[in-house]
Amino acid sequence: MALFDEGTTIVPARRRPLSRARRVGLWALAVALVALLALTLIPTSYVIQRPGPVFNTLGTTEDANGKQVPLITVDGAQTYPTSGALDLLTVQVVGNRERTPSWFELALAWFDPAKAVMPIDDVFPRGKTTEQRNRESAVMMVDSQKEATAAALTQLGYDVKPMVRVYALTDDSAAQGILQKDDIIRAANGKPVTETDQLRTIINAGGGAPVQLTIERDGTSRNVEVTPKQAVADGTTTWLVGISTMHDYDFPIAVTIQLNNVGGPSAGMMFALGIIDMLSEGDLNGGRQIAGTGTIDAAGSVGPIGGIRQKMYGAVGAGATFFLAPKDNCNEVVGHVPPGLRVFSVGTLKDALGALSTIRDNGDLDALPTCR
Repeated sequence: MALFDEGTTIVPARRRPLSRARRVGLWALAVALVALLALTLIPTSYVIQRPGPVFNTLGTTEDANGKQVPLITVDGAQTYPTSGALDLLTVQVVGNRERTPSWFELALAWFDPAKAVMPIDDVFPRGKTTEQRNRESAVMMVDSQKEATAAALTQLGYDVKPMVRVYALTDDSAAQGILQKDDIIRAANGKPVTETDQLRTIINAGGGAPVQLTIERDGTSRNVEVTPKQAVADGTTTWLVGISTMHDYDFPIAVTIQLNNVGGPSAGMMFALGIIDMLSEGDLNGGRQIAGTGTIDAAGSVGPIGGIRQKMYGAVGAGATFFLAPKDNCNEVVGHVPPGLRVFSVGTLKDALGALSTIRDNGDLDALPTCR
C-alpha cells in the first residue's frame, strides 16, 4: 500500500499577509525592547536607598576576622543577663559615581515603599571621594559610640568627664612634630579645656601668639608650645594650630562597641539603651524585640537621622513590632509606617527608657507619644 503518490507535487499554501494591526504591534514591541535596552545602558544621576542589615545591640556581631563577638562589652562593672533584642537599623546605598543604577532599576525602586530614589549629589557630594566619605562616616560612628557611652553612664549615675583628644594633624599643621594623634589636651594657656570651642577661643584670643598646651600622652602629662598660623575664612581672620579634634570622655568603666563596616551617627540611641540594659538588672525591653534609631549626645538628647522609612521596613523585616523614632523625624514617619509596626516618638534618652518601661510592663501604649 502506497503512503503517498510519487507523481504528486505538493504546493505549500500561500502565507496570509500580516494585518496592519499585527504589524503595528510588532513594531511597538521592537521599539519597547530597544527602549528597555536603552534604559539599562543610559547613565543616571540617582542612587537607591534600601533597608540594610539589622544588628541587635544585646547580641553578637562578626569582627574583622569573621568571628562572632559581643557587640557591646563592659569591663570594670557588674553586668546582667539580657533577653530579646534592641535592634539598630542601617541603610544600604545601591550605586555610586562609578556605577549608577539603571533607569529600569530606578523605576522598580520608585514603586517600592521600602526603597527611596535619591539624587547622587545628596549621597556622594561632588569633590569628595568615596574614601573620604567612608573615613568621615567612620569618624561619626566612633563619635556616636563615645556619646552613647557618656549618655548611658551619666543616666546610670556615673561621673563622666569630657575631654578634647587630637584626632589628626593637617598637612601644613603648625603642630607638626609637637602634637600627635590621640594626645589629650587638658589645658591651654593655663585654662582647663574640656570642649573644642574652648580651645578655639583661647587660641584666637592670643592673636597669633604662641599657645602653651598641657597635654597627656600615653598617660604622662607634659607642656608644649605651638605657634598658630593665620587663616582667613569668609573675610574673618582666624588662628589655627592645624589639628582636628574628637570630643572624648574619661569613663570610669571600659565600654567597647564593635560593629564593622557600619558608619554614621544614627545608632547612638540604641547603643546607649544596650549599654544601660547590660548594666541594669532585669530587661529594659521585657524580653521583646524592639527596634529604633537616632543620634544621641552626652546629655541624652536624641537627634534626627536619614533613611528612616527604609529603617522602619528593615525593622519589620527583622521581626520587630515596636519602633523608637526621633521626634524630629516624625514628618517623614507619618503616612509611611509599614503594617505590623507601632512607632513611638522620642526626644531624649529618658523618653526612650519611658517607652521601653511601658512596653515591658504592658502599660498604656496609647499614652506614649507617637508621630501624628
